[in-house]
Amino acid sequence: MNETIHIAGYATTPLELISFALSIATVLLNIRRNHWAWLFAIVSSATYGIVFFDARLYGDAGLQGVFIATSAWGWSQWLRGAGGGPLVVTRLDARGWAWSLAGWALGYLALSSFLQHFTDTDVPHLDGFLTAGSLLGTLLTARKKVENWLVWIVADVVYVGLYVHKGLNLTAVLYALFVAMAVAGLLAWRSAARAGAR
Repeated sequence: MNETIHIAGYATTPLELISFALSIATVLLNIRRNHWAWLFAIVSSATYGIVFFDARLYGDAGLQGVFIATSAWGWSQWLRGAGGGPLVVTRLDARGWAWSLAGWALGYLALSSFLQHFTDTDVPHLDGFLTAGSLLGTLLTARKKVENWLVWIVADVVYVGLYVHKGLNLTAVLYALFVAMAVAGLLAWRSAARAGAR
């Protein structure tokens, strides 16, 4: 599944193509606040874990395992996270913002240090920053916080450059699409929060 093929001038692999399609489905379902997004997230995380490991993006590869676990948790949160009922879309308050940014910063410091000292990655700081941001984005998505989309916009823009650097061109295109989809998600979820929707 990892032999190189060329599509529209891009080098890719069948496994990267499968991961690409599953990831698009995940984000589209997230925008619509459909709980089946979490199933697609679990499967796409498993396939992308292999793709990233082969590209020596160990932070991102390890992150996929965490995504699988948090996706199972997120699925339960969306179905029964509000006292046994489905969550509604809400916004972070100032304290939530402070905790979120502090968590991203601490996650970055810990992950980039680990990656720099214990792996052969050539991008430990970028990988650590994006891994920590992706964890935050997933946690905020699982709790149906509007601001998850802001985190994803920042992370996805930076991911485009990283994946071009690593030769994962199809995944770079995917993350460019994710930026546009995250903007659409932000607008949709802001409206849902105002309406108190699930």
